[in-house]
Amino acid sequence: MTPSTDYQICTRCIMDTSDPDIAFNEEGVCSHCTYFDEEVIPNWFPGNEEGQRRLSAMVKEIKDWGKNKEYDCLIGLSGGVDSSYLAYQVKEVLGLRPLAVHVDAGWNSELAVQNIENIVKKLDIDLYTYVVDWPEMKDLQYAYLKSGVANQDVPQDHVFTATLYRTAKKHGIKYFLGGSNKATEAILPSSWGYNALDLTNLLDIHKKFGKRKLKTYPTISFFEYYIYFPYIFGLKKFRPLDWMDYRRDAAVALIEEKLNWRNYGEKHHESRFTKFFQAHYLPHKFGYDKRRAHLSSLILSGQISRDQALKEMEVPLYDPVALQEDKEFVAKKLGFSMNEFESLLNEPGKDNHEYKTQDKFFKFKDKIKKMLAG
Repeated sequence: MTPSTDYQICTRCIMDTSDPDIAFNEEGVCSHCTYFDEEVIPNWFPGNEEGQRRLSAMVKEIKDWGKNKEYDCLIGLSGGVDSSYLAYQVKEVLGLRPLAVHVDAGWNSELAVQNIENIVKKLDIDLYTYVVDWPEMKDLQYAYLKSGVANQDVPQDHVFTATLYRTAKKHGIKYFLGGSNKATEAILPSSWGYNALDLTNLLDIHKKFGKRKLKTYPTISFFEYYIYFPYIFGLKKFRPLDWMDYRRDAAVALIEEKLNWRNYGEKHHESRFTKFFQAHYLPHKFGYDKRRAHLSSLILSGQISRDQALKEMEVPLYDPVALQEDKEFVAKKLGFSMNEFESLLNEPGKDNHEYKTQDKFFKFKDKIKKMLAG
């Protein structure tokens, strides 16, 4: 594998040199594909005998633990495809009794809200919604935009995780079933984002650019996430979609039919901010088009062809009118003038390491994990 100094696109998926860390072999196949073959495939059991065995074992363990309890597991519910499909599978197919958790960070699209309401009603499951204090959320997102870093979704992603874990503790629930999956998310360059669990980085960015204290914004520390919750509280996490034959088109068809779910467009566009961040901020400021990673994941999992993916990449990220509307909406909601907002969007991007980080802790964690894996 050698890095490419000129533009190059993978001959198998559609990842290209917009990922600065990408490398290619002599056949022009990229490092993401090699990683998929060597690391993902051996540990992925989508709907096969081993997947069914693991799924059955998980269900038995959860049901045994959950006897005589109000809930036997926790799920997150965003209104998107993955979490909606998982909710259906957990309740209707696996027969579990989940408590669904939704975090309202102030950016839900109307469709996402309707989807969540329909899902909860159709499946007859309880929903806990945590509404983030908007002045604090606004100030943190304002600070992140001023910081110029790539992953502008950290304020949302961090509070989602912190709230899920807090809810598990509050209700004494020891099992969390997540919608993350290898079928649609196997590829995501680390250079395109940053770890949303780095609380030191989040707090330093807010300290430098924020204007008010974060008094109620839920946070989760490195110690809580990696030590307290898994080893002291005893929270176990599973990704059931990795043990199912999870195909995105079939999942969409099912939830449309069974849950009256309505499509909102691209992956993660259930949040108006995430839509703007992924479809304009990242491509414009950093040259990262997340569709490449999403579509490449679908290619590798056999859900679309490379030609289909290339055709989808020809579709403009934004309609010009919609882009202007969303720019004005985001700028106004976060307290920027349009001139200031445009100026921020056009400034060179910053690296998260220009601010304080917890890199040494994450590297130590990875080292320990590698040692334990043999």
